[in-house]
Amino acid sequence: MSSRIVRAALTETINAYPHMPESVADLGQLATKLEDIRKANVDHHIDLMRAAKAQGVQVICFGELFPAPYFAVGTDPMWLPLAEDAQTGPTVTQLKAAAQELQMVVVAPIFEQDSNGKDRFNTAVVIDESGRYLGKFRKAHIPYGTNEQGSFHENFYYGRSDGNNTPAPANISRDPFYPVFQTSLGKIGVAICYDRHFHYVMWNLAAQGAELVFCPAITFGNKSERMWEMEFPTDAARHNIFIGGSNRRGSEKPWNQPFFGKSYFAGPNGNLPCLSQHENLIIADIDLAVLAQPDPSGWNLPRDTRADHIHSPNMPANIS
Repeated sequence: MSSRIVRAALTETINAYPHMPESVADLGQLATKLEDIRKANVDHHIDLMRAAKAQGVQVICFGELFPAPYFAVGTDPMWLPLAEDAQTGPTVTQLKAAAQELQMVVVAPIFEQDSNGKDRFNTAVVIDESGRYLGKFRKAHIPYGTNEQGSFHENFYYGRSDGNNTPAPANISRDPFYPVFQTSLGKIGVAICYDRHFHYVMWNLAAQGAELVFCPAITFGNKSERMWEMEFPTDAARHNIFIGGSNRRGSEKPWNQPFFGKSYFAGPNGNLPCLSQHENLIIADIDLAVLAQPDPSGWNLPRDTRADHIHSPNMPANIS
């Protein structure tokens, strides 16, 4: 069988704005600098696009909420004006031009302001190599809590997906919460960070035709790190898909919460080798033709799935 090799990249970096204060108490001085923060991070990621292009990358996924530091470690309304329109905002406008210039498919997770002017979402925008907006995915599950390292308060800033990811020019999914985008490279889905812990997410994306799922994340803590190394290979094998998981690496002033990085690609037959020559890029060659080949285990999970169990009356409604 002929190959369908796609060279894909993940970014693994932290906030690029160089003038962050040392103390949380001094964050207020940034209230008039939000556009500078956004632009510094977008410019940094466009530089990473150029470095990836030099290595032959065709599709790149940035990290979760990449135009800013991870502000959800606290609750500060100062960050709310960073939310922007998913089609016409300054971040997407810059990235459309960069995608067209570099002929690269881009998955760009932003802080989205809904067109109604009221609701905000943690959203990934998908742009094709001509600079065309293909659609968006809104994070479906929003975490808040505390672990042994720190707290996270995402529900203060944005809500969970309302399913308004459609209509979109390239969305082939019939599930309003889990779009799948037909690109020139293949069928791409997105699950953002906390979404990966809910077993029906990858199942739904695969059922709607996804071949490659990107999972941009910002995560920390001992259990998260342990699960990070297990979940993607398991889901890739179970659902016969490729998954790329991106996490920040390092810490950001003034909170100094460490992020463990460990970004990687997994496929149905194991983890993929990293080909990158850049410290902030994880690059892998993905042969999508593998997905059409017989499972080397001899299994045929789609054939042997018990539909009567999936739709059992004892099963929670949200996974049926």
